[in-house]
Amino acid sequence: MNSLNSEAFTLFGQHILWSDMVGNLFGLAALALGWRRSIWTWPVQFLAGLILFGAFYGHLTGSAGKQAVVVLVAVYGWWQWQRGKGQGSDGHIAVRFATWRERAAMAAAAAAGTVAVALLFTAYPKLSWDPWPDAYIFVGTIVAMYAQARGMVEFWFAWLLVDLVGVPLNFANGYAFSGFVYVIYGALVLWGLRDWWLRSRQTARPTLEGAPA
Repeated sequence: MNSLNSEAFTLFGQHILWSDMVGNLFGLAALALGWRRSIWTWPVQFLAGLILFGAFYGHLTGSAGKQAVVVLVAVYGWWQWQRGKGQGSDGHIAVRFATWRERAAMAAAAAAGTVAVALLFTAYPKLSWDPWPDAYIFVGTIVAMYAQARGMVEFWFAWLLVDLVGVPLNFANGYAFSGFVYVIYGALVLWGLRDWWLRSRQTARPTLEGAPA
């Protein structure tokens, strides 16, 4: 991984690392594939997690740990989408809005997880450059990927909330390419949100039409 962690080029005074650039390009591709509901989003996300793990391992252990969890959730997402493929009218997974109970559970898990991880990062400063924002991104990413694995439209809202903190945090800590990619993530998220929102209405329509009066 030493060659991957070398500098690729300098942009606007920011040093761009190969690992940061390649890993985030894979992450961007994974998000685009998720928008299209392609099951290949998960293998690509798996590769992105492995590369970014190498980028962070040894000096930003908390961020490396986040990528290790991302790899595990990518395996879970692949399994879920393999089970659910074909449920949509076009042969892909069907998407839907979460129930209020599911939303409450995810919000509670995100809040509790952020506090727990931030306290861990605070107790062990070498794990993170900035405990609370880093914990927020860590847990928010996992919640977003879980919602994506379950085909929930809320996946896109979760990514927007992660982006709001991820962009300035990555620029502030020297991961400029990650910051630029997070900006592009924001645009993809808005398009993906619209697409999944409309598809969720198409998925729900037969159920509503067949419901008893």
